[in-house]
Amino acid sequence: MAGLDKSTPVPTEITVHQRSRVLELRFSDGAHFRVPFELMRVYSPSAEVQGHGPGQEVLQTGKREVEIIALEPVGHYAVQPTFSDGHDSGIFSWDYLYFLGAEQDRLWADYERRLAEAGVDRDAPMPDKAAGGCGHHP
Repeated sequence: MAGLDKSTPVPTEITVHQRSRVLELRFSDGAHFRVPFELMRVYSPSAEVQGHGPGQEVLQTGKREVEIIALEPVGHYAVQPTFSDGHDSGIFSWDYLYFLGAEQDRLWADYERRLAEAGVDRDAPMPDKAAGGCGHHP
């Protein structure tokens, strides 16, 4: 992911909508997105979700009802949400949030394809963490 430069749109407004479970974003270039919490959670940029390299991604399930219980700024370039399932290690840069908003139809389709390929239901509970992981947890 490219670093933040002067051409990267920055949010001018960020609103957490708990009832509809969407993060509403308005950017400096006029773009406006409503990104579902579930999409943010299943595409979290954290190592827990993305793994430590290509092919190590962990398919997330059971996140339809996830909520954002806290949203903390990270410098002047990102936010770090805490999700109701305890996940709090993803740092969402402005360009990554823009990507999620702009590409959400394609990302949803890709997510549904990966679920189908794995033979897993979107609402299935996540497997026990002890069954795998990235080695950071005993």
